[in-house]
Amino acid sequence: MAVTLKVVEHVASLARLSFSDDEKLKLMEQLNQILQYMDELNTVNTDNIEPLSHVIELGNAFRQDELRESMPQEEILKNAPSHTDKFFKVPKVIGDR
Repeated sequence: MAVTLKVVEHVASLARLSFSDDEKLKLMEQLNQILQYMDELNTVNTDNIEPLSHVIELGNAFRQDELRESMPQEEILKNAPSHTDKFFKVPKVIGDR
């Protein structure tokens, strides 16, 4: 199936895009080249090729989840600009109604 100028104009109107006549011709040529390449790919014999989700093997990049003690609360609160005995103090972000 070849892309015609009418098809390019129709798709452009659906996408609410406007192109000059030169741009429409260029788009038509480019879309036809893409379709021609897809036809070429369709001729490749893939009968004995197993489908892939990725070209290379992927491994998990995350470290193992290890159980360990947390830092003491007093030490963590030392880094806070404002805090109470047990909690961080933050500015009020919800207004009164």
